[in-house]
Amino acid sequence: MKIILTREVDGLGAPGDIVDVADGYGRNYLVPRGAAINWSKGAEKQITQIKRAQDSREIRGLDHANEIKAQLEGLAVTLKARAGDGGRLFGSVSQADVANAVKAAGGPTVDKKRVHLPGHIKTTGAHTVTIELHPGVVATVPVTVTPNK
Repeated sequence: MKIILTREVDGLGAPGDIVDVADGYGRNYLVPRGAAINWSKGAEKQITQIKRAQDSREIRGLDHANEIKAQLEGLAVTLKARAGDGGRLFGSVSQADVANAVKAAGGPTVDKKRVHLPGHIKTTGAHTVTIELHPGVVATVPVTVTPNK
């Protein structure tokens, strides 16, 4: 079965890749979970859109990754979240929340899949988040969670 990957799948490939997989794996696992779509001639437009989106987020090498690391580590990222008395959050801070807060603080666009949280962030205060920019280049970003008034 020929499919087009819509997100990165370990052992298969990156978004936009056309791969051959077993019929059952593609039909029962990848397609229902949104990791792939069935290949067709009309899907060429979707492939180009996926590749274009991937290229815009991609870091262009080790030097570029080090530049972005310096930018990220110099940021003061503040994230507002709903909290009760005592600083306990209603819910928790997600990877997407951190990626959006980095962008709002004037930093570069960061893919939420590359944000690594130190467990679940469920309290207000200062936390340390790591962002994997490139193999071997990891930025450590201080994130301050404040209660939303």
